[in-house]
Amino acid sequence: MLTDIWTVMRKELQEAFNLGDRVGKFGLLFMMFSFGILLPWQMGRSWVESPITLVYWSWVPLFLVNAVVADSFAGERERHTLETLLASRLPDQAILFGKLLAALAYGVGLTWASLLVGLVTINLFHGEGRLLFYPPAVALGVIGISLLSGGLAAGAGVLVSLRAKSVQQATQVLSIAIMALIFIPTFGLQALPAAWQERLWNIVSGWNVTQAVLVAIAVLAVLNSVLIGAAMRRFQRARLIAD
Repeated sequence: MLTDIWTVMRKELQEAFNLGDRVGKFGLLFMMFSFGILLPWQMGRSWVESPITLVYWSWVPLFLVNAVVADSFAGERERHTLETLLASRLPDQAILFGKLLAALAYGVGLTWASLLVGLVTINLFHGEGRLLFYPPAVALGVIGISLLSGGLAAGAGVLVSLRAKSVQQATQVLSIAIMALIFIPTFGLQALPAAWQERLWNIVSGWNVTQAVLVAIAVLAVLNSVLIGAAMRRFQRARLIAD
C-alpha cells in the first residue's frame, strides 16, 4: 500500500513542480520573498517572538495547497485520464491518499522552506550576534498549525475536486471557501455586541500561548479527520467513472 501511495505521490509532485505548475514560478518566488525576506526584515524580532506570526503560517499553506489540489481529480477528468487511472491496479486508498499527500507535501514543504529562509533573514539583519529562534510554544504552533492547515486545504480540495467538472470550477469553489474561512470570522466577531466581544476577549486573553496552540491544533485535527473521512466515502470508482 505504501509503495502504491508513493507512486501516486511522485507522479503528482512531478506535475506540480513542472514548468506549467498552477502557481507559476513568479508566484512562488513572490511568496518566498514576502514570507522569507520582506516580512521578517520589516517586523524584526517580533517575527519570531510574537504569536501573531502563527496567523501568517496558517494562511500560507492554504493558498499553496489550493493551487495544486484542485487539479487532483478535476484535472484528470479534463484530460480524459481519470478512467485510465481508475482502471489501474492501484487501490482506492492509494489513489486518494497519494493525491492528498502530494498536495500537502507541496504546500507545506514550500511553507517550511519559507520559514527557514525567514529565520536566516531574521538572524542576518536583527540577530546582533545572537541566534534568534521561535519560543518552544510558537515553534510547535508554526509547525503543527501549518501542517494541519495544509491538511485542511488538501482534504477539502480533494473532496471538491472529486465533484468538480473542471479545474477552474474546483479552484473557484476552493478560493471562495478560503476567503470565507478568513473573512467570516473576522467580520463576524466585529458584528457581535460589544459586551460579547469583551467577554470573548477576556476568555482568550486568559490563555497562554501553549493553551491557544493546543486548542487550535485539536480543532484543526478534528476538521482534518472529518474532511478526509468524507473524501474516503465519496471516492467510489463506479461513481467517478459514471460522472
